[in-house]
Amino acid sequence: MDKIFDGKKTAKLGTPTNPAIINVQTAEREKELESVFEENGWTYTIALEPDKPENIKDLEILLHPLKTRIAGKSVGRNESCPCGSGRKYKKCCGK
Repeated sequence: MDKIFDGKKTAKLGTPTNPAIINVQTAEREKELESVFEENGWTYTIALEPDKPENIKDLEILLHPLKTRIAGKSVGRNESCPCGSGRKYKKCCGK
């Protein structure tokens, strides 16, 4: 079943309502990641599970957030064509 948008905003990752969840295999790695979370003031939950693979996806998202993309300006129908023909875009390349 597909997830349907319910109109509610999801909480920001690393906050008390949406803590980052990390799985590690060793206690040393747990201490290392705890210091990173404490340094940045993020809320987190670290599970020490030696038999499962390490999962630090939430930490990577917090350390490297997605940047907003800005779309380039598009050519208007009645502007000069960018190909340099001197004609309007709608009569040249905008067919």
